[in-house]
Amino acid sequence: MVKLIALDMDGTLLGPNHDISRRNMEAINKAMERGVQVIVATGRAFYEAHGIIRELETPLPYICLNGAEVRNESHEILSTNALNTELIHKVADVFRAEDIFYQIYTDRAIYTSSVERDIEVFMDLAGQMGHLASEERIRNFMEERLERGTLIETDDYRSIFESEDENVLKLLASSSSRAKLVRAKNELHEIGNLAVSSSSAGNIELTHENAQKGIALAHIAETMNIDMKDVMAVGDNLNDISMLKRVGTAVAMGNAASEVKGIADKVTATNIEDGVALAIEEALVSLEEKQEAQAGGSAES
Repeated sequence: MVKLIALDMDGTLLGPNHDISRRNMEAINKAMERGVQVIVATGRAFYEAHGIIRELETPLPYICLNGAEVRNESHEILSTNALNTELIHKVADVFRAEDIFYQIYTDRAIYTSSVERDIEVFMDLAGQMGHLASEERIRNFMEERLERGTLIETDDYRSIFESEDENVLKLLASSSSRAKLVRAKNELHEIGNLAVSSSSAGNIELTHENAQKGIALAHIAETMNIDMKDVMAVGDNLNDISMLKRVGTAVAMGNAASEVKGIADKVTATNIEDGVALAIEEALVSLEEKQEAQAGGSAES
């Protein structure tokens, strides 16, 4: 019986324009009304995710940055798992050796060495997902982030690594070269104490080994006294695998990576086709049937 639902954002809850469809919103609200808790589990930072999620009627808890930061429904930070300076320098050396572009995610902002390169990455990602990207829209989005201060362009990553005023929670590397990414992943696995994953075919997401969606979700379920067999998770990419492997009902999106579909209990429709809503609606029907069966059994006894 599903009591908790964890939803990835990009490629799952969100459509190509990074918004939540009306049907997905209605399904989430209906689940909450039925007493099923819903939680966001994203690779995004809170300051990047909340602007979208706040469109929902009910405040939700967050697993951010693949589990590096967890917040309750009041948006208070419950836990963080930061990368230490030694690990950060080792990772940076790998990316530098392979000439791979990367961003730094801290608890205050995202740092980039080139906004123009960020725009190219967004365009490439949209292309990989089969979407026609609007460069003007992406450029406007980047300008908004710069104005808000959630994106900062800098040529001095070392000062961020050494800063005592903010924590480095995630590194996101991107490349159009599959060979470079494979070599970098192999080297990163050798370093140890890292969770190496990705949210698309052209990137690598790095967090501390304890900062994984699955670990964070299991902890949250425990605090809510919910057994993991009563948890459903929905995702589309490799950074979702740690939570999909731990839950009672693992749902892959129709647009999910083959590795994700391979471990899922069910495959729903794509993010363009409101796959999240379909998965939630199916879970609620099953919940109603079980509750009715339990009520019938109680009446007979």
